[in-house]
Amino acid sequence: MTAERYNARESEPRWQRLWDEKAIFASKNDDKRPKYYVLEMFPYPSGRIHIGHVRNYTLGDVLARFMRAKGFNVLHPMGWDAFGLPAENAAIERKVAPKAWTYDNIAAMKKQLRSIGLSLDWSREFATCDPSYYKHQQKMFLDMLRTGLAEREKRKLNWDPVDMTVLANEQVIDGRGWRSGAVVEQREMSQWVFKITKYAQELLEALDGLDRWPDKVRLMQRNWIGRSEGLLIRFALDAATTPAGETELKIFTTRPDTLFGAKFMAISADHPLAVAAAAKNPRLAEFIADIKKIGTAQSIIDTAEKQGFDTGIKAVHPFDPSWKLPVYVANFVLMEYGTGAIFGCPAHDQRDLDFVNKYGLGNVPVVCPEGQDPKTFFITDTAYDGDGRMINSRFLDGMTIDQAKEEVAKRLESELRGNAPVGERQVNFRLRDWGISRQRYWGCPIPVIHCPTCDVVPVPDDQLPVTLPEDVSFDKPGNALDHHPTWKHVTCPKCGGKAVRETDTMDTFVDSSWYFARFTDPWNETAPTTPTVANRMMPVDQYIGGVEHAILHLLYSRFFTRAMKATGHIDMTEPFAGMFTQGMVVHETYQKADGSWVTPAEVKIEVGGNGRRAVLLATGEDVEIGPIEKMSKSKKNTVDPDDIIASYGADVARWFMLSDSPPDRDVIWSDERVQGAARFVQRLWRLVNESAEIAKTAPAARPATFGPEALTLRKAAHGALDKVSSGIERLHFNVCLAHIREFANALAEVLAKGDKPAPDVAWAVKEAATILVQLFSPMMPHLAEECWVVLGREGLVSEADWPQIERDLLVEDSVTLVVQVNGKKRGDVTVPRAAQNADIEAAVLALDAVKAALGGKPVRKVIVVPMRIVNVVG
Repeated sequence: MTAERYNARESEPRWQRLWDEKAIFASKNDDKRPKYYVLEMFPYPSGRIHIGHVRNYTLGDVLARFMRAKGFNVLHPMGWDAFGLPAENAAIERKVAPKAWTYDNIAAMKKQLRSIGLSLDWSREFATCDPSYYKHQQKMFLDMLRTGLAEREKRKLNWDPVDMTVLANEQVIDGRGWRSGAVVEQREMSQWVFKITKYAQELLEALDGLDRWPDKVRLMQRNWIGRSEGLLIRFALDAATTPAGETELKIFTTRPDTLFGAKFMAISADHPLAVAAAAKNPRLAEFIADIKKIGTAQSIIDTAEKQGFDTGIKAVHPFDPSWKLPVYVANFVLMEYGTGAIFGCPAHDQRDLDFVNKYGLGNVPVVCPEGQDPKTFFITDTAYDGDGRMINSRFLDGMTIDQAKEEVAKRLESELRGNAPVGERQVNFRLRDWGISRQRYWGCPIPVIHCPTCDVVPVPDDQLPVTLPEDVSFDKPGNALDHHPTWKHVTCPKCGGKAVRETDTMDTFVDSSWYFARFTDPWNETAPTTPTVANRMMPVDQYIGGVEHAILHLLYSRFFTRAMKATGHIDMTEPFAGMFTQGMVVHETYQKADGSWVTPAEVKIEVGGNGRRAVLLATGEDVEIGPIEKMSKSKKNTVDPDDIIASYGADVARWFMLSDSPPDRDVIWSDERVQGAARFVQRLWRLVNESAEIAKTAPAARPATFGPEALTLRKAAHGALDKVSSGIERLHFNVCLAHIREFANALAEVLAKGDKPAPDVAWAVKEAATILVQLFSPMMPHLAEECWVVLGREGLVSEADWPQIERDLLVEDSVTLVVQVNGKKRGDVTVPRAAQNADIEAAVLALDAVKAALGGKPVRKVIVVPMRIVNVVG
């Protein structure tokens, strides 16, 4: 006898064990079936999964289970993005080894992920901190070094003088180190870079072919690459005002049309002209030292107060030798962008306008909006950056912006100073080479040796991996590798003399920029990939992850795939054919009268005549219900997946995550709707059990014909099958779940009649129940396996083929047409699909609404647009 209620707590672990024992989700590289590679961004092993993980991995799991049932060899692996600063911080704070902390967290999170019932190929699991993984990363670094895709160069970096480490821009907060609180300095240091700029144009153009990526993600990448067409202009300098007789200043501009609005020149604090001027001006040197303290982050520079120092140097306007422009050192100009120098046209650039308003330099508008009188058009606090006609620009007056740009370019290209033109058309990119050096212990060692005789020497391939020492101390600030007593001291592979290892480790973005390729054959011990396998299994057909990784991770992965092609490890350029960015899980917040936050688990929601109110479970005191926000530890509005799974089961959590909103939008966590999902699980369980009883009376052979009741149910079943199949393929999971609910209602109506059904109806119920279970099996696999047994089906539903759609059942016998009278809608008419025009006309003219609209007037003609509209002309 079947249990009256479905017991998730007993059922789910049992099916998970069986799936593991049979290894049904392990894909084989020699499988001849077409492949399908679905991958969610792998997690950082922080120690706990959060409810967002449940949503992310459920999305991918539904697709993986569906494609497996459709006959594909599905690759759906899992691993761990395991290097990074949190492990090092844990070592400092908790006195534990980063390795032990990381692997303990992996074990805990793996157990949690298994409890969700994901159809993952765990045989391919690896962590990026495994030497067996980063050995191959080091090999690819050396390959890239040999092919010119990796280089060592000097760069301006954020330096924390207390922790003695380089900081990423995101780690500089209000000009101070995020951990030490020390004032950050800018230092020029040598570091390793990947030459991503070599692929800037290709990376930009290839975005057009990624038609299964969200438009917003492609736009974000385009903006980050930042291609701009402009003019390189060589401004003459008044040599009498320069520190060492310098004669020119080069700038790159995308707005040469605004040259007659120029009010000043600005150069970076690192510009050679600024350095030379500071050497003779202590006040300028002090100013430069001060502005270098704000770090190198563009976001910080953009929001900082605009500051400048007039060097006394004068630049000559390229169209007027008598027009001299002051040259400032400014805190908003970076050496890394363009030439490290700009001309300022304040009327049409807000940053420049803020600057001149501070220093009293004034502005002259040179672009006037259409319809505005140039005589009365002026700028005060808001720059005008729109379209218009040129004004106050001598020979450019009256031109459009594009015409003015072309005219300036032509004139300056034809004007020579020495043997070079004053102006030269150029294409610039915002994208900069990827600096990968990090002064950290817990990262992939960079496999090079520094020899006083031989300079930089690659570690020989047969000495890879260069592994991290485990006996490290974090008692001193800075990189633990740098002050390890023995690790860095080695013999030079070239000359045999004393040398030292590179103590910087790689940016953890490197680890995640090729892991998807390693998953195709993680057992290959001699090479990063097996090219024949990687070329067959890639690209990833569907990649799923948060939009916060839409720029750097995806861009670096696209570059790395090209680098792997250039070094012979793979034969493709794009790693991800399809990209999907899921929304977050959000929750309302709860706050006590004293301002402290409380967790949802501590709160009881009461619904009454005055709406919803929250009370604290422990004391009954009122709690303020706050806005719905992203789940965060600080506001305690988090939900523990373990608690949800323990209370309701994984299938309920999965179903709720899929049903409440489109997967690309945020889902609002609601205990009430979670409980609703739990009730629906029990309803499905009862529905399948009732269907199973009727199915026992069904004939073994398919009936030759079906009566109206059986036919209606079969149409509902195959209609749902068609809609859910196409919905999963488009990742419209919430729509799929709505169709499943609708189909379940149709089946329930048949069962509710209670009479012993006719043989054709019993057969249709058996078919419908089987299809229903298979439809919800990707979403609720444990319940589906239990129901599969109840229906007496052999094997596992997780291994069953997807049902075949009978297309004839999708064709409706009737069609509803819109009825118009003299072009205005008056109603609808339903007629047999095969009805002739004469029959359609008769049915339309018999409608009371049509008669009323005609008002007794004769009908001149009736126009029938097949399957769509009937228009009566009176």
